[in-house]
Amino acid sequence: MLTFKKFGSFMLLVCLIIAPGNCIQDEVLTEATTAAALEEETPLDVNVKVFTVATERTDGFLRYMRSAQVYDIEVTALGLDQEWKGGDMSSVGGGFKVNLLRDAVKPLKDEKDTLIMFTDSYDVVFTSRLTEIVKKFKETGARVLFSAEKFCWPDVKLASKYPTVEPKASRYLNSGAFIGYAPEIWQLLQPSIENLEDDQLYYTKSYLNEELREKLGMKLDVESHIFQNLNGAKDDVKLDVDLDTNRGTLKNINFLTTPSVIHGNGPSKVELNAFANYLANTYNHKCLICQENRLKLDEKNLPIVTLALIGITPVPFFDMFLNHTAYIHYPKNRMHLFIYSGVEYLDAMAKSHLKKYEEEYLSAKIVLSTDQFDERRARQLAVQQAKQKKSDYIFFIDADTHVDDKELLRELMTYDRQFIAPVVAKYNELWSNFWGALSEGGYYARSPDYVDIVRGDILGMWNVPYVSSIYLIKSTAFKHLNYDHQYYDPDMAMCESLRNAGVHMYIINDRFYGHLVNAENFDITVTRPDFYTLFTNKFDWTRKYIHADYEKQLEANYSYNQPCTDVFWFKIATDAFCDDMVAIMEAFGKWSDGSNKDERLEGGYEAVPTRDIHMKQVGLDALWLEFLNDFVRPLQEKVFLGYYHNPVRSLMNFVVRYRPDEQPFLRPHHDSSTYTINIALNRAGIDYEGGGCRFLRYNCSVTATKKGWMLMHPGRLTHYHEGLRVTNGTRYIMISFIDP
Repeated sequence: MLTFKKFGSFMLLVCLIIAPGNCIQDEVLTEATTAAALEEETPLDVNVKVFTVATERTDGFLRYMRSAQVYDIEVTALGLDQEWKGGDMSSVGGGFKVNLLRDAVKPLKDEKDTLIMFTDSYDVVFTSRLTEIVKKFKETGARVLFSAEKFCWPDVKLASKYPTVEPKASRYLNSGAFIGYAPEIWQLLQPSIENLEDDQLYYTKSYLNEELREKLGMKLDVESHIFQNLNGAKDDVKLDVDLDTNRGTLKNINFLTTPSVIHGNGPSKVELNAFANYLANTYNHKCLICQENRLKLDEKNLPIVTLALIGITPVPFFDMFLNHTAYIHYPKNRMHLFIYSGVEYLDAMAKSHLKKYEEEYLSAKIVLSTDQFDERRARQLAVQQAKQKKSDYIFFIDADTHVDDKELLRELMTYDRQFIAPVVAKYNELWSNFWGALSEGGYYARSPDYVDIVRGDILGMWNVPYVSSIYLIKSTAFKHLNYDHQYYDPDMAMCESLRNAGVHMYIINDRFYGHLVNAENFDITVTRPDFYTLFTNKFDWTRKYIHADYEKQLEANYSYNQPCTDVFWFKIATDAFCDDMVAIMEAFGKWSDGSNKDERLEGGYEAVPTRDIHMKQVGLDALWLEFLNDFVRPLQEKVFLGYYHNPVRSLMNFVVRYRPDEQPFLRPHHDSSTYTINIALNRAGIDYEGGGCRFLRYNCSVTATKKGWMLMHPGRLTHYHEGLRVTNGTRYIMISFIDP
């Protein structure tokens, strides 16, 4: 359970690179330890020796050691960099831990004023200083105090032999953390144990021996005064986060205790990871953990990266996706390119991209839909390629993810994590590339901080259980990657494999790095399907189809181009807009015959007919009305002051085609509109010759029309006009009669 104690808007400072190279832990934790030091402390009246066992410097171990240093706890790590001699450390083989601890305690066995504290490390976090731990220990009256949990493990038959405890207390011994005086701990460790035996069973048998329990003064911390085991205790604990500082405090709500050692035993490691995001001074008004161990990249010897671009299903704006990845600020001669195109729709664009850039990369490989690779095999092949090429990192980007910050890759590297990803979401939606929590079945569950992270109401770095779409993985984690699972999709399979290996998956959201496109209901059966996605992908639709200078025209004091009286010229559309519009119409092909008879119109009669296709005929009428309202109306309000109509209305929206042998011109007429827009869809003097528009009242012609530019003029009474003759080629224009 996580609750926010205080609500309010705030902005965490952007995490900075604070030192070149690998930062020294003593230096980077200064601010976090300073914050911890401000807490009231009484000098220790006993010596305390803290031990743990860890053979590898896993992400969990590094987190544990950081929390110890935050609270000025000196820990001796036993077995570090040794071969684990107890089989699988996650299950059996804890006897090795007992034997290592026995050897470490032996020199201290007669020191009556020395306390021995042991904890696991891969799934443990400290949350207070030793003075508080010692004070709590003395208050228990125990000589040896073990942590307690909800389950009797590994031998459930022993459950009945445990002393009874009050309801909601934790009844059973857990060997992941304990504290006691050195002579008693030494006696506790005297029975021999093989490395492959179970340490929890070893300590359990001693505790259940009533005579030995009384002799050594052994107790269990059943109310979690010092130790909190999380397995089975989901409803017993609550994490309060003060949003003024973003610092968290974990409490046992059954006994109103504030434990000092939090242990994610058994399957509760996901819960520990979520809690630990806010414990041990990871935040204090700003993201402290974001500043620690940052790297400064050596520009002369940048890491080698395998860039894996993965297209699984048809997605809109795939061409833009490819371009964005090509513009990432990282030398291509330090990158291997891998492209997977899982569907035919993406193949041509993927091949074109590869052809354009393959010589710039160290190497390039493409897997097309015709190669009959599924996603699992493709992702595994990308990892295999990264291993073979001896890449330092593999950077996966799925085709639904657009990188908007070209510095992203470098920024991710500076965090120096085995796995790290930016937070990306669908534009103005809460659908993102991470999960903050898991359901019991291993699927999505919303965490209490999920919305705040996606919206950027809190900024920083979080350890989460699931990430997809875009992520950077260091070579040290390659061996753990597995995309194959009997029930899970490849992303879920990968995340489970990393969680099981103890690799923490971090996300950052300190700035806007990119976004997800919406591929739902993306219809590739239509011509130029990207054009149809304005409602579902307005952000990318605008970037692809609206002129780059459009926004400037809305600025105050902008000088508008007026070729004729009350005729305004605006930059509104890109070449892609024009080309797609022409392609859509030509693919449809049902141009009107240019006669007055027109069954598409109410009444079936057109007074001034053209060769045209209406937007309704190609399924674009609703989209076009949205376009008129969002992009045309703001321009109209800037130049025709005092006229306001929201939303706009338009019954006649159509593309006209002029050809010398078909319909070369249009006779003089008034438009049935308050104002009319006319967008040039191809190039005068190149795609066609002649053409243009002449306003008879003012004897003024606009002939050198520009592709993607829009003429806007009043429709009735004043602007009697005609379409000038096209003498060669084909001219296309988009017409709307607005507010008839």
